Amino acid sequence: VEPVLSKGNNCLDAAKACNLNDTCKRFRSAYITPCTSSTSNEICNKRKCHKALRLFFDKVPPKHSYGMLFCSCRDVACTERRRQTIVPVCSYEDREKPNCLNLQESCKKNYICRSRLADFFTNCQPESRSVSSCLKENYADCLLAYSGLIGTVMTPNYIDSSSLSVAPWCDCSNSGNDIDECLKFLNFFQDNICLKNAIQAFGNGTDVNVWQPILPVQTTTATTTTASRLKNTGSETTNNEIPSHNDSPACANLQAQKKRKSNESVDTELCLNENALGKDNTAGVSTSHISTENSLALPTSFYLSTQLTLMALALSLSLSLSSSVVL
Repeated sequence: VEPVLSKGNNCLDAAKACNLNDTCKRFRSAYITPCTSSTSNEICNKRKCHKALRLFFDKVPPKHSYGMLFCSCRDVACTERRRQTIVPVCSYEDREKPNCLNLQESCKKNYICRSRLADFFTNCQPESRSVSSCLKENYADCLLAYSGLIGTVMTPNYIDSSSLSVAPWCDCSNSGNDIDECLKFLNFFQDNICLKNAIQAFGNGTDVNVWQPILPVQTTTATTTTASRLKNTGSETTNNEIPSHNDSPACANLQAQKKRKSNESVDTELCLNENALGKDNTAGVSTSHISTENSLALPTSFYLSTQLTLMALALSLSLSLSSSVVL
């Protein structure tokens, strides 16, 4: 589908539309004031600014809040307005950039930030084999999770005016031996194809077919894994670890490959084999149960066959005796 781009400044149009909506105008004014008012020691009151931003994205309908944050642009004036949506001088920037892993630790100490970061890792997880490049095939959930981070210490924003790359206010300097882990965390924001596609789809109005969630193929393994995660209150929520492809069910992406007829039967067979084995050794238990039943069943069948043989011999002998008496 060709991108739908207007000739004007889409981000300016979105701001005007917000001012025409009572709810959007009220909550936007509520965060503009604390995010721009200077105090004696700081440029603004960041705590109040963050709280007002969270209310804005929680209360204002996505049509207006997303319209300002994810509007499509063709020139620098538009992209700069988009970058300034959250008043980055107050809500985003700081005197120094902390290490990203240290920022992540700070996020874990706050239950709002911790849970929202876990949602972002889950709902914006990239998957190269899916149609949308998202594991969950749902742009709406990804954009909701991303906007949910705004107003926390992990507040992300556009890095510059030339791309859709975003990042929290941090870098990986002074990471030491944790440099790879830090870069992995930072790249989940900067080079996330799922998030970029979701932003572009909303801004261009080409998200009609992927805005609603697509239910994945349910498997026994997937159901068991989900149930165990719910019982443990979710590993993502606890550790804020970036999900890897190894943690997801092998059959989770069958729906994304529905057009590949040649590979479909092979994937289904692999799923069935995985479900038959299971991570909890269910197959091993079932096999031993069957083998036990067989071991008990063999003497019984042997006993029955012996009885039938004896009965047949007795019947044959009786018939032969009766025929002798008649003669």
